[in-house]
Amino acid sequence: MAQDESALHPQYPIFSRLYNGFTISAVQGVSAPVRWIRGWNEWFWPSGSAPNIVKTYECRPYLPIRIFFPKDYDQTSPETLPLVFSIHGGGFCVGDPEDDDRWNRRFSDEHRFLVVELNYRKAPWYPFPTATYDLEALMLAVVADESLPFDKNRVAVTGFSAGGNLALSVCQLPTIREKVKPTAALPIYPSVDQSILLGERAKRRHYKPDLKGILGQSKDMLAPYTPIFKWSYINPGQDLRDPLLSPYFAARDSLPPHIYIVAAELDQLGHEAWRMACKLSGRPEPKAEDKVGQAQPAVQKGALILDNERYAFQHKSSSGQNVGWLLVPDQVHGFDHLPERWFGDAGSFQDSQIKTAQYQKLLSEWLHGVVWNGSQSGSQ
Repeated sequence: MAQDESALHPQYPIFSRLYNGFTISAVQGVSAPVRWIRGWNEWFWPSGSAPNIVKTYECRPYLPIRIFFPKDYDQTSPETLPLVFSIHGGGFCVGDPEDDDRWNRRFSDEHRFLVVELNYRKAPWYPFPTATYDLEALMLAVVADESLPFDKNRVAVTGFSAGGNLALSVCQLPTIREKVKPTAALPIYPSVDQSILLGERAKRRHYKPDLKGILGQSKDMLAPYTPIFKWSYINPGQDLRDPLLSPYFAARDSLPPHIYIVAAELDQLGHEAWRMACKLSGRPEPKAEDKVGQAQPAVQKGALILDNERYAFQHKSSSGQNVGWLLVPDQVHGFDHLPERWFGDAGSFQDSQIKTAQYQKLLSEWLHGVVWNGSQSGSQ
């Protein structure tokens, strides 16, 4: 089975390096004015998703973080809140903390979490493992910040795509395990195995041409960018099975005791996320030919599939570690962040919004009822 490349990341041919360098520089160059325009739009026409506080710390003054309090929370109250660190995606090369504002605001308001959106420097100027250590520094600064009213016994880390990878990466560091002590990680459509052959990921998912708009595309939306992101983030000679780079290879005890992986069915990253969920829960791992999900569209639109273990399961080990798996049916990578115009179909966008609300509720219930066992802490 063609599962992985050599243990070391190769040097790309000169023309590939030139093409990748030009492409990622162009993408990053375009994203700067887009951020500027988005910032002014938010200023003049507030979306209601903005954070309560934007803050910097001395350890990384060039990396502002974004802090979200629940809408009904009194900041003069002694009540403490569960804390969720959030990490944005973008292939380790692009993206910004603002990308997660809508998701963070909804999760904070509807489920009463203090959400802290972290930040990190981007490849290729800052390749692996720079982002992991940027996140480490900011997490340590946050937990030492006495002005933030969070319960130190209820800390979790989530992230999207590359951010899901980084959530599992930073949680392995000794300082995070000893001082932050996150009890749960919630990687969402993460990349977890960088050793998989280029081009192989896109073969491990189903394609559903009967679906409308972006959902029915015959090519995976990430496939053209994977070589560019990989070249940008990983230096030649790097061990592709380094657990900080590919958390699939991490020792179980180096990760938080409770892990809930969320993946999208129409996503080339879904298969490796499924493999990791199975590995963590002691289940037989799917082979490359075992495509994630199913070939036909789901019978019921606007709903998760919770009665089929290919789509959802929860496992508790004898040591008390919990693993959750959720595959969101008939949705693409980034479905919970993409604007309506990207879907090319109003029904597909509506489906994405309904399923986002459903899985957020599921994660909240899992954190409160399983990880923290319904415990509440009103003050510290």
